[in-house]
Amino acid sequence: MAANGHKPRRARIWPALLLIAVLLAACIGAVRWGLGDLVQPAPPAETGENQPAEPPVEADEPAEPAVSDEIDEPDEPDTPAEDNAADTPEEEAGTLEEDDGQWNLRLVNRWNPLPEDYEIQLAEVPGGQQVDARIYDALMELLNAATEAELGPIVVAGYRTQEKQQSIYDEKLQSYLDQGYSQEEAVAQTEQWVALPGTSEHQLGLAVDINGAVYAIYPWLQEHSWEYGFIFRYPAEKQALTGVANEEWHYRYVGKEAAQAIHEQGVCLEEYLQAQS
Repeated sequence: MAANGHKPRRARIWPALLLIAVLLAACIGAVRWGLGDLVQPAPPAETGENQPAEPPVEADEPAEPAVSDEIDEPDEPDTPAEDNAADTPEEEAGTLEEDDGQWNLRLVNRWNPLPEDYEIQLAEVPGGQQVDARIYDALMELLNAATEAELGPIVVAGYRTQEKQQSIYDEKLQSYLDQGYSQEEAVAQTEQWVALPGTSEHQLGLAVDINGAVYAIYPWLQEHSWEYGFIFRYPAEKQALTGVANEEWHYRYVGKEAAQAIHEQGVCLEEYLQAQS
């Protein structure tokens, strides 16, 4: 201690420095605490794994099918013509020399051509196609039922003249020749999809090709067409008997009684007529 009773200068400075240090620490803590409330870590970015899956696309809503007034057909097989061409003898395919007045059961296929003197009275259906006038009412009932089921039915092919059928046949044949098929191969391929002129049910006036706004029309027709007197004419498994590849759009009028029997028995028209003879 100094002789005059005062503390040394250094002793007076330390308490002041200590007070300043305490106050500075307190200020720093307060600032950090305040910023902690204001600054939060950013949330993690959303990833695809946590997103809901896209709803499935309805299987019965394909693009609207193309509409043609000539012929509508599925993708054709790449297999050689010899593997798929029907080679059933005439007696096994079913014949009907006389229809005994049963016009609705007249058989027309590659083994049973249409009579040259065949005459027909036509009626026009919505869309411009024509059919045998005797099936008009039944066909309209079928189309109206499909419309009520929101299937958007349209008849894209009905009655064809000999000339029209010949034109379609020639065009198809030429398309195979252009692809490099031999004449024999082109004929075999063509006749899987287009009937020889004179052997087409379209010339009979009792057959129609029906498309729709949605693909669901085809299974609907297979399930309900018999109720209106029509049959699914060319199932894939009956090709050896009908001589025609699967055509899910082609329906033939046979009358309600025959249509019901054919549907319930799972047979084709050739088998049904063979059993009746």
